[in-house]
Amino acid sequence: MPIYEYGCTKCGEKFELLRRFTDKDGDIKCPKCGKPAAKRTLSTFATASSSGGCAPGSHSGSG
Repeated sequence: MPIYEYGCTKCGEKFELLRRFTDKDGDIKCPKCGKPAAKRTLSTFATASSSGGCAPGSHSGSG
């Protein structure tokens, strides 16, 4: 199950929830104010490599 990030439109609280992909977002209550006003937010993520190089098979430039 993925972890989704949410923000409350009433109090501004930001929180994460572990939810199934098929679960709907409409029934999510804010853990701070208890209002059912939480909306999923766009998450960003980063990856790191211990070698610091590109992934195998990826090339920059042509030829």
